[in-house]
Amino acid sequence: MAESVVLDPVDLHLLRLLQNDARATYRDLAAQVGVAPSTCLDRVTRLRRSGVILGHRLELDPAKLGRGLEALLSVQVRPHRRELVGPFVERIRALPESRTVFHLTGPDDYLVHVAVADMTDLQRLVLDGFTSRREVARVETRLIFQQWECGPLLPPSPSAQSA
Repeated sequence: MAESVVLDPVDLHLLRLLQNDARATYRDLAAQVGVAPSTCLDRVTRLRRSGVILGHRLELDPAKLGRGLEALLSVQVRPHRRELVGPFVERIRALPESRTVFHLTGPDDYLVHVAVADMTDLQRLVLDGFTSRREVARVETRLIFQQWECGPLLPPSPSAQSA
């Protein structure tokens, strides 16, 4: 398990701001957190080097890209052995419809978030991309009606850790 990094209130404020707008300038960030732009740059650089900030992403609207139907596929793999995990995950990640893949505990081994054009496309993906694979024992599909992003990810507060 990765070690957590000690973050002070300025670091936490910077992380909140950057998660809401990763394109904010160091000058704007510095003004909002009350430090010099050079200090802000140093802190963000330290957060990157320590692995707290992993990268920056461009968010796209799947519907405007012709992928207006999203679903979660619960996948059970049999036998669930180490030598199958890597190749299976890489194959699923290579599918253009795949958005996110989770390796789980419990009755299902994977949860895959996919974006497709329509129900016919979803059926094709499930049949050709998943159930046609020898190691896939079962696929259960759940359509996503709507989704919401949640607040910024920050470390637990000390009071939450002691509860």
